[in-house]
Amino acid sequence: MISNPIIKGFNPDPVICRQGDNYYLATSTFEWFPGVRIYHSKNLQDWQLVAYPLDRVSQLDMRGIPNSGGVWAPCLTHHDGLFWLVYSNVKSVESPWKCGDNFLVTASNIEGPWSEPIQLPFAGFDPSLFHDASGKKYITYREWGPRHHSNPHNHIVLQEYFHDTRSLSEKSSIIFTGTERKLTEAPHIYQVGGYYYLFVAEGGTAYDHAVIVLRSRELTGPFELHPDETILTSAHMPEHALQKAGHGAMLQTHNSQWYMVFLVGRPLNTNTQSAPEQTKGYCPLGRETAIDQIEWRDNWPYVVGGQHAKSAITAPDFSSSNDAPDEIFIDRFDSEKLDAEWQTLRVPFSEELGEICSDNKCLRLFGRDPLISQFTQATVGHRWKHFQFDALTTLSFKPVNPQQNAGLVCYYNTQNWIYCFIDFDSALGSRSLKIIQLDNNDAKYFLYDCPIALPAWQESVALKVSVRAQTLSFSYALEKDNWSPIDLTFEAWKLSDDYVKGKGFFTGAFVCLHCSDLSNRGIHADFQQFEYRPIPSSNNLTKDVDHDRT
Repeated sequence: MISNPIIKGFNPDPVICRQGDNYYLATSTFEWFPGVRIYHSKNLQDWQLVAYPLDRVSQLDMRGIPNSGGVWAPCLTHHDGLFWLVYSNVKSVESPWKCGDNFLVTASNIEGPWSEPIQLPFAGFDPSLFHDASGKKYITYREWGPRHHSNPHNHIVLQEYFHDTRSLSEKSSIIFTGTERKLTEAPHIYQVGGYYYLFVAEGGTAYDHAVIVLRSRELTGPFELHPDETILTSAHMPEHALQKAGHGAMLQTHNSQWYMVFLVGRPLNTNTQSAPEQTKGYCPLGRETAIDQIEWRDNWPYVVGGQHAKSAITAPDFSSSNDAPDEIFIDRFDSEKLDAEWQTLRVPFSEELGEICSDNKCLRLFGRDPLISQFTQATVGHRWKHFQFDALTTLSFKPVNPQQNAGLVCYYNTQNWIYCFIDFDSALGSRSLKIIQLDNNDAKYFLYDCPIALPAWQESVALKVSVRAQTLSFSYALEKDNWSPIDLTFEAWKLSDDYVKGKGFFTGAFVCLHCSDLSNRGIHADFQQFEYRPIPSSNNLTKDVDHDRT
């Protein structure tokens, strides 16, 4: 059996392809750099992060982009001996309509090097590349632009792509205008037998999310809707453990079985959340990647066992049972490169942000912009992958003014975070520990009246955050493992798509190391070792009803 989600934590908009018996899955990264995470598997069950194709600014320039802008819904395919990746770089989220650019990069090896980008001249998002049996190539995408709200355009557009001239046909075709669910996006075309199948997502990427399927004898249509219209959704099962099911991408395995990957959210099972419109819960782990099996009836694909997402599904015939992977992450900062689990915000990790001092076994971050900045932050982040975990680090930092700080932060976006940090307190005349929470851009300050003074002789301070489903709290230690709890509790569930305000709510919670210096004195902070340790729990933290297939 395969347990869902197959990739935990913020990994939305999955698309899957294969090269022989190797399977590759790509997910969106939004404002986090490098862009696009590519995972590899031999059995569709165990996935390892193997590539970040967009690893330089010439491919992905995100300085100044808004929260939840950046890389949306990549499409990864393998054809003609190459891997092909198309993606959007979205520059506007909160405006009446969105805008951005679309690109194509290629590589002969999944691990790269990946090419410089080819800009694709069309106004839309969620681009997908289809390689027709005729040898022609086509781009599909969701169109956008200045339309009145009373005339929403859910247009899925098809254009031929000419790789020899790096250009698109001037002619385009609207092949689908959506169902009553609306918010039509994420098109993928598959050629099976005598039909072209069009997969789209509808209903928005929250609790009404769904996968819609159509087919046609001709690539340009007309397309007819699936007999059930929707082949995957959790909208009709509000008590299900896996919600938000949608944005599907289909694949035939090397032994002719069929599977579909899609995104899901796991809401916390809690009655303490205050917003009445959010009765279905909050998902601080973000939108994650799940999988299900496809069967064919009357030349139509169906999800085996019913439309809803399942917490466990039948593995493919070639799958082998492996031991569960170790989900503890420990980085001793003793290698030359930053571990692939880390990502930075909007800009690459470079000497501008920091360096790995492998001789001293530390990550050195240089003080840059504060956590509210959309430009150059010295912030490195690790996804929350569990509802309960401890994350800890040891920090050496010697600020000389109140504008310098460094520490441990639980982060969703520039307007939602909880930061435990060391600074210089003018009243004390020494270093101190404080906490700031930004709650939908409303700042709340803790320990400012009674800061925790740190002795001058203390070279380093250990900081720990303990996330326990709905809540989180911080501790510090001046001596090894002698933890002193900070008597403050914060709402962990607020760091979720479902709580943040505005139109950009597409990522997930991170635990980050951060250093900022508004005085531009060039201060740095040294982080010695980082540990992320899941906490086993016998409690049911998510929805109660699952209706799994066994």
